[in-house]
Amino acid sequence: MRMTNLTVAGPATESLKVGAGSSRTNLHKMLRVAFEKSVAIVAFLALWELVPRLGIVDSAFLPAFSQVVASGVSFALSGQLWPHVEVSLLRALGGFALGVLTGVPAGIVLGWYPSVERYFNPLLQLLRQTNPVSLLPVFILFFGLGYFTKIAIIYWVVVWPILLGAMSGVRYVDPALIKYGRSLALSDWQLFTRIVVPSSIPSIVTGMRLAATYSFLMLVVSEMVGANSGLGYLVVNSQYLMSIDLLYVGVIILALLGVTANVLLVWLERSLTSWNLEVEN
Repeated sequence: MRMTNLTVAGPATESLKVGAGSSRTNLHKMLRVAFEKSVAIVAFLALWELVPRLGIVDSAFLPAFSQVVASGVSFALSGQLWPHVEVSLLRALGGFALGVLTGVPAGIVLGWYPSVERYFNPLLQLLRQTNPVSLLPVFILFFGLGYFTKIAIIYWVVVWPILLGAMSGVRYVDPALIKYGRSLALSDWQLFTRIVVPSSIPSIVTGMRLAATYSFLMLVVSEMVGANSGLGYLVVNSQYLMSIDLLYVGVIILALLGVTANVLLVWLERSLTSWNLEVEN
């Protein structure tokens, strides 16, 4: 008698198949997202590598990317790179932190009290339109060429987007949420802390992201005058000494710091507004 093996697919087998299919789908999605986010960067770096090697651009002015990386690694291993990065980070973080500590409360107050904002808005609009580079000699007169001048000029640049972001966030809170809070008989303080401030977080963080970008831009300018350390100093000094490799090393590190700051602030926004994601889901 010939016997036949029968395989019965039970619920456990089906769940394993579904799980494997879901894992493959997630992996495919992750690979696709990684490709989409990296393809332009990889193409740009490949172009950077090829252009000087093919003689399209003089390598004395634009070294190959691999050469810049090798110089950066060598400079870092010699222990000379980190002091510049550390000093620049302290300056940028100092000005940025002062901007957050003053800009966020001031923006919330001005956004919450329209009568106060009407008095101060003309002055604020005048001050924020003042070119920060033109104020650099003024800050040097008051604070000299030391650490506080760099902090002051960075603070001047970052405080305005943070302040305006906080003002906009408070001012444009969904009126339906305010009405709902009133219907629950919430006090003004409860309305402010439970509805207005949480709802304004995305706008505040957007202002902080702009401010972080501006802080690194102004950092380079401030370190070009009267500084003997920092990434801005490294860039300018490398230009004077024709150490073009190190010039690009400084530029790349500044870009990476800016990207890192943006990623951290996006993470902060998602962490602080996780309640909003739960509501949407």
